[in-house]
Amino acid sequence: MNEKRRSFYGWGYEGDTVSPAELQWFEDAWSKLLKVDRFEPAPLPREEEIELREPRVAVPESLKNLCTSDKYERLLHSYGRSGHELARMILRRDFSNPPDIVAMPKTEGDVAALLDWCGANDVAAIPYGGGSSVVGGITPPSDGRYKGVLTIDLKHFNRVLEVDKTSQAARIQAGVLGPSLEQQLKPSGLTLRFFLQAWEFSSLGGWIATRAGGHYATLYTHIDDHVESIRVVTPSGTLESRRVPASGAGPSPDRMFIGSEGALGIITEAWVRLHRRPVFRAATTVRFRDWEKAVNAVRALTQSGLYPANARLIEKDEALFTEAGDGTGHVLVLTFESGDHPPDAWMKRGLELCGDHGGEWDSEVLGKQESQREGAAGNWRDKFIRGPYFRVHAMARGVMRDTVETAITWDRFFDLEQKVKAAILRAIREATGREGTCTVRFTHLYPDGPAPYFTWHALGDKARLPEQFWAIKAAGADAMVDAGGTITHHHAIGRDHRPWYDRQRPPLFAEAFKAAKNRLDPHSVMNPGVLVDC
Repeated sequence: MNEKRRSFYGWGYEGDTVSPAELQWFEDAWSKLLKVDRFEPAPLPREEEIELREPRVAVPESLKNLCTSDKYERLLHSYGRSGHELARMILRRDFSNPPDIVAMPKTEGDVAALLDWCGANDVAAIPYGGGSSVVGGITPPSDGRYKGVLTIDLKHFNRVLEVDKTSQAARIQAGVLGPSLEQQLKPSGLTLRFFLQAWEFSSLGGWIATRAGGHYATLYTHIDDHVESIRVVTPSGTLESRRVPASGAGPSPDRMFIGSEGALGIITEAWVRLHRRPVFRAATTVRFRDWEKAVNAVRALTQSGLYPANARLIEKDEALFTEAGDGTGHVLVLTFESGDHPPDAWMKRGLELCGDHGGEWDSEVLGKQESQREGAAGNWRDKFIRGPYFRVHAMARGVMRDTVETAITWDRFFDLEQKVKAAILRAIREATGREGTCTVRFTHLYPDGPAPYFTWHALGDKARLPEQFWAIKAAGADAMVDAGGTITHHHAIGRDHRPWYDRQRPPLFAEAFKAAKNRLDPHSVMNPGVLVDC
């Protein structure tokens, strides 16, 4: 059977389209938001109109069965899906720096052989899971230091190998994408329940390598909380950490590779902690007229020990745009779930805390399953899930919609919010000559602070859009880091966030990480440009 092909420039598979009704909603919403009468979309790219340079290197006969220089595969693996990458693909047809070869290994021995060849021939090795990076994490380096670039796609590492129902854990290959992972786990009655916007087209290994944030808004927020042990193929050999529920035996080997972004080696499999599938759920939306009171209500929730599965606070203007609210109040999507017991008592106490801060909710829909699929929460969820499919159409119309996200302690949040919004809105005016918008929501919550997620919108000049995008993104990143936040809560570093990561990271830690990289990757071929330079 023919395998469905991914779009080489957009989200989803070839043939996946945004319906006319969805596109009409999009144009109406953006026209109103950006005060534009009409859009003139640029045509979307076609494979046949793009010319690629010839591969600069050739693999030996022993590796040819694993590798391809097929044009489509090289196009697909040229970029991730960040805003400036989309702009280069859609508006400029710029595929000037593709990987020379794409490899699709089937065994760890294959991976080791590919890395050996890269090290011996000065070829950069780019690990590739689902290709959904929005920070330049899979983009081939362009500094000319390497004779060529080999992208190593783990698509064949796609199986759940073993399920331990007693301990609620599973051994899973790193290349498996979210839907397949959950489908394979389903007969066990267990779930990783690690859902993120890129879930359809991102992999377990990618989540681990980038320290991704998943479904749970509290308690089990990052992939770190799910990893029990990992197995990694490095240029210097293969290592596997011991599978235990917890350990005080020195620094954790897992922690060295969680968030390593392919700079040290390629994660091939992991034991991950699972959960019973939730059969009890209570969900509602809470409305607040006052933003400061809404933030304080969420802080009280987070510090209460109730640990809601979802507690997503959406500022009123963003709620209006996504049809999660009418623009008169801020919206908290609040959900408790369990595979063991009804969470009604938790919801009751959570709403008492919201009520203490002026929150209001509809008692008649409380706990109903359809409350998550319809109304405010359902509207927001639908727009969130479909968002990536709209981005190519936005870029084709010169519409920039992007995000910067961070984490900050509660006592510094309001100062950070004010500075980031001001910096982004000023940068939009300076870069485009027009007004734009910037809103915030909380995606994840901790007792000591939130993860604010800023979304900005601007109408750019299609001829200069990549540069305009970067000017706005850089202004937001500068403001976040200057205000004491982290450069990223869950989108990783890649090549795009390196300037700010270099400011955030302790210099001595950078030297220690370089030393570890030099030992594991002595020829410095692993994903050059992410995290450190060697």
